[in-house]
Amino acid sequence: MSHMRHCYWAIVLVATGSLAGCHGKDDSAVRPSPPISASGPTPRSAPQERVSSRPVNPNGRVFVAMYHHLGDRKDPMFRKVTEFTGDLERMDKLGFRPVTVSAYLSGQMDLAPGSSPVVMTFDDANADQVRFLDDGTLDTTCMLGLWSAFAKTHPEFPIHATFFVLPSLFGQSKWRAKKLELLKSLGCELANHTITHPILRKKTDEEVKKEIGDASEALVKLGQPLPTSLALPFGSSPHNKELLHGFEWHGKRVELTGVFLVGSNPAPSTTDPKFNRYAIPRIQANEGEFGLTYWLDLFEKGKVKVYVQRS
Repeated sequence: MSHMRHCYWAIVLVATGSLAGCHGKDDSAVRPSPPISASGPTPRSAPQERVSSRPVNPNGRVFVAMYHHLGDRKDPMFRKVTEFTGDLERMDKLGFRPVTVSAYLSGQMDLAPGSSPVVMTFDDANADQVRFLDDGTLDTTCMLGLWSAFAKTHPEFPIHATFFVLPSLFGQSKWRAKKLELLKSLGCELANHTITHPILRKKTDEEVKKEIGDASEALVKLGQPLPTSLALPFGSSPHNKELLHGFEWHGKRVELTGVFLVGSNPAPSTTDPKFNRYAIPRIQANEGEFGLTYWLDLFEKGKVKVYVQRS
């Protein structure tokens, strides 16, 4: 399976190379990166009205929501259609506004006064996240389709998200380039989730480098600027955690702007002294204990002090 994924990834890169907008001899290499910083794709908008009466709190907690699948299966990795649309409605009503991982990590979040960020992340590049119909239009029943419909009537909750991708890249290879163009146009970004989704703590240092380094090279081919962030498969860190701080791969430096875990609580603000960019918690979007519904309930009860944008 590992060999097949590497071969498939190579095919994907050839198929989508024209999308990258990166030409020249260095396209396949991981580019040298400056000191860790990140700039999100979201342009700043005109001043907006205040969203809530919450006092400014730049050191409050940040909800980083983690989604995988859409469907009715009794599995914490699956979110029902009504649950996903309910998440969007509830977070919007409570004054949360979506931002990308890059915007969160850089502190350059385009937020209305009184609002709080929610970092929307989607793992594994599953087909039910971004799916097209046979005519090349967006399927309204996939996650992106549902969010698109919601955003049309709630423009204050735009589609700004980070997709931690695997080689499958949402399936439907004939529509791959068009899907990636759509995500980019909406203000979304792609990020590193390794090549074969392994348990990194079971891998040697060289195997860890290959998983992360090859995925970084692939992201360059897809037009994603580096450095980028990483979502750890299964939330498993390598034994040598120094590798998350950067390493040499194919003669280039690979660096990560942030490393994200699987669960299970709101993350610190980047200005919080306890913030660790190499172990950032996320909240699984499910109905279980410490899931998204659990934390939104606590927030409504005043038991979670969240980041609140200044005027």
